[in-house]
Amino acid sequence: MGEAVASEMGLPEPVERAIGSFVASAQEAFGADLVSIVLFGSGAEQNLRPTSDVNILVVLKRFDQAAADMIREPLRFAHAAVELNAMFMLEAELPEAMEAFAVKFSDILHRHRVLHGSDPFASVTVSDAALLRRLKQVLLNLQIRLRERYILISLREEQLGRVIADAAPPLRASAASILQLEGHPAPSPKKALERVVTALGDPSFSAVLAAMTRVRGGERLEPGQGPTILIDLMRLIGKLRENVERLEGRS
Repeated sequence: MGEAVASEMGLPEPVERAIGSFVASAQEAFGADLVSIVLFGSGAEQNLRPTSDVNILVVLKRFDQAAADMIREPLRFAHAAVELNAMFMLEAELPEAMEAFAVKFSDILHRHRVLHGSDPFASVTVSDAALLRRLKQVLLNLQIRLRERYILISLREEQLGRVIADAAPPLRASAASILQLEGHPAPSPKKALERVVTALGDPSFSAVLAAMTRVRGGERLEPGQGPTILIDLMRLIGKLRENVERLEGRS
């Protein structure tokens, strides 16, 4: 994957401008210590939604305080402008991070675009064992967190849409990892989750995906729909956890 400039990314103009400004600031701040800048997630697919963050990985040879101070204001500006979030990682930390956060980095591995420098994922892989281990953690954590959200805000339907939208990235990435482990990878995390839901054959899960797509597109849920969708979302996560348990039993 070659180096890309912001004007070639096919993203909304304000997003490209903010990314381009951040990349230029990072190059100036870190200089020779800057290895790579990588756009990942929905932005790399040119599929940003109104609720999407812009996710950037900055790979460094070393973390220098003076350089970090220089990038502080550009990052704050980009975050305020387009919800740009940057992850700063040392080049030497990448293999360990891919094992510790295997679901996230498996997703990044398949959905990323190099904006500066070399591709840090050109010759690395995520092990199946690490992916299984992390899948269990991600899905359990999501399940526990959504139970707390339901109890806390299920009577505030205006907030439930955001909760459902925020659950989409880890849920889709988990579905993609499950299909990858089964030997049937999907072309995208969204398609992976659709494929998993179709195989389950439960109409309520299809309703969850439809609602998730709407709220990620900036629409509101219909009155009274939010609590039911959130309960069914938790049931769907339970089904994914059962799939992971079956995969673990085969390994």
